[in-house]
Amino acid sequence: MRTSDLCADNIDSREILLTGDIERAFLDADAVRGLPCKIIPNMLEAIDTAGRGRFTVIAVVMSGSLARLSSGLKALRDVNSGAKIVLLAQMYEEPAAMQLVGSNLNGGGLADDYLICPMHFSYLLFCVSYLVRGLPGALEGVAGRVTAVDERLKLKLEALERLAVTDELTGLKNRRYIWEFSRQIIERAKKENGRVTVLIFDIDDFKHYNDVYGHSAGDEVLIQAALLMNRCCRGHDVVGRIGGDEFAVVFWDDPQRKTVGSTAERRSTTTDHPKEVLFIAERFRKELEGTELRSLGPEGRGVLTISGGLAGFPDDGSTTQQLFQQADRALLEAKRSGKNRIYLVGGPEGDIADIE
Repeated sequence: MRTSDLCADNIDSREILLTGDIERAFLDADAVRGLPCKIIPNMLEAIDTAGRGRFTVIAVVMSGSLARLSSGLKALRDVNSGAKIVLLAQMYEEPAAMQLVGSNLNGGGLADDYLICPMHFSYLLFCVSYLVRGLPGALEGVAGRVTAVDERLKLKLEALERLAVTDELTGLKNRRYIWEFSRQIIERAKKENGRVTVLIFDIDDFKHYNDVYGHSAGDEVLIQAALLMNRCCRGHDVVGRIGGDEFAVVFWDDPQRKTVGSTAERRSTTTDHPKEVLFIAERFRKELEGTELRSLGPEGRGVLTISGGLAGFPDDGSTTQQLFQQADRALLEAKRSGKNRIYLVGGPEGDIADIE
């Protein structure tokens, strides 16, 4: 839907105060600047404007530390208690957004809900219209779900949203989500001198499971790998299935983690990948190797192995495409070298090297 095609039932843009860098939030930022909504680039000025004006919705583009954002939201709530506050979050900011909205369960929350960016401005208008009208579960937080008047339509919208970002078989994020998340987190890392490491892995001889035991056994192999990878990873890392038996994990520096820069997070002397990432990758490989596949009967223990490749920002690439290409290159080398191993880019003198 184009910004100019909004239906009359949606909230008037003049009732909205936008604060923050709208380039991060909207795909049609140039068009938004031509609308009569109030756009304020910084929080201090937004607080002053919110106290002097009458706004139905205050949309805040998330940025900065959680503590600073919390203080700003509290001030906005104090000066304009009648306005609904909606956070506009990047994918990697969703845990923080959920935390800020979650406080609303106890009353007087810092924010009423959140939406995931980037989006078109028309989508924001559509969503906040339901929120302002007081319909139950107006946005429902996770990934910006919208509740329609008709319960059946609501369920259809939620199902379509899940399909857009989720792999149906494993429940992991899909290729589309992983690609966009990687793009956003790399852009953040460029600005904040952060680190991002991509792991790509696939199941060794996966075709064998389908040919010998049937596709149901092959599906169990994929599900088992997904469950184990999620269990081995840190809570903020993102695991996805990007096609067939191929998976990807995006490891990144969580700004809320206090261990970044500590001994546990220091880089190896022989690679530019954080030690914790190498530990997770190798732990996953070994645990998967020892897992039991019930559908394969007595032969189902100790037969499941993977090969993987690791590549890291900034040394191995500065874009999503470059990192994935480098990680895939390392994966192919791991296959050629005998499988059941994880190789990384960034070894001695830039060569591909085995984790071990």
